[in-house]
Amino acid sequence: MSKLGNLGARLHRGEIGYDFIKNRKIWYGLSILITITAIVGLAVRGLNMGIEFQGGAVFTTPKNVSVSVSQAEEYAESASGHDAIVQELGDGSLRIQVAGIETDKANQIKNQLSDDLKVDAEQINAELVGPSWGEQIANKAWQGLGIFLILVVIYLAIAFEWRMALAAFVALIHDITITVGIYALVGFEVTPGTVIGLLTILGYSLYDTVVVFDSLKEQTKDLTKQTRWTYSDVANRSINSTLVRSINTTVVALLPVAGLLFIGGGVLGAGMLNDISLSLFVGLAAGAYSSIFIATPLVADLKEREPAMKALKKRVLAKRAQGAAKGEPQVQGADEVYADEPEDAAPAVVGPRNQPASRTRGRGRPSGKRR
Repeated sequence: MSKLGNLGARLHRGEIGYDFIKNRKIWYGLSILITITAIVGLAVRGLNMGIEFQGGAVFTTPKNVSVSVSQAEEYAESASGHDAIVQELGDGSLRIQVAGIETDKANQIKNQLSDDLKVDAEQINAELVGPSWGEQIANKAWQGLGIFLILVVIYLAIAFEWRMALAAFVALIHDITITVGIYALVGFEVTPGTVIGLLTILGYSLYDTVVVFDSLKEQTKDLTKQTRWTYSDVANRSINSTLVRSINTTVVALLPVAGLLFIGGGVLGAGMLNDISLSLFVGLAAGAYSSIFIATPLVADLKEREPAMKALKKRVLAKRAQGAAKGEPQVQGADEVYADEPEDAAPAVVGPRNQPASRTRGRGRPSGKRR
């Protein structure tokens, strides 16, 4: 078995584990810092909206034009009086994008570019885009996002509970905010491809979150009938038991996206691939982070505000203190089962197991008596 597979098996069995829940304030603080930075960037710099949202024209030159990208950009800005974006495509042609111009000015710019680039005007392909089309796309995207979030909250509230629905909603908003903020900070252009990518990452983020929630729901059945584990203990076990699976799915998803981003967009110059892959790459990484470090710790915080879970935590801590006073081994989540607890009580691990269960079962108890 590979090292990663062995690590996953040990995490799933609870032989090792990292205490994500205990350090949740660190993750919350880190997320708040990143989110504030993203919001500030969005407020100060704003989004670099593509031509599809502003309106304008896109000119495509013939292959192997004998001018550099920077020179073509100067020509385009001089001819249009607006900022221009020039991209060299894989076949050697240039894609010149000028936003915010009137459509009736496109022919004038085309003729000027023809003179500057020393190519026939008929060989320059011009595509005109009206701002109303981009506005319709934006409105449809907002509608789709709103409907998606409403359906997600309703489904999770029915399939799990409202606390998990709320935590998943917060995680999704977290992912969207960070992705959009990064676009604003680095000046990535927002196109319809970006919108498609943003809507796609929500599904990936939700998938990882639901996997952990399903494990958590299964392990917290009849949790209040035992006095060994708190809700946070079980939540921590759920994250650890699905950790390698979450990492694997994220890495497998990021590899082809990285190929699209660095090869399809960077080398070949495929504009639409570049737009989609940028949002996917950032969003997938943020989604994996929020599923592990935000959603489940937030559920644990909300659940342990319940009176029943507060009482359970008090009993568990009291029993652990009693055991520590008697010198009993404090192995949280080992396989031993106390006589006053059901055999199928939910397991949860906070740290590595130090001793086999057979050596600790019944240790320190009077024969025939129950603690």
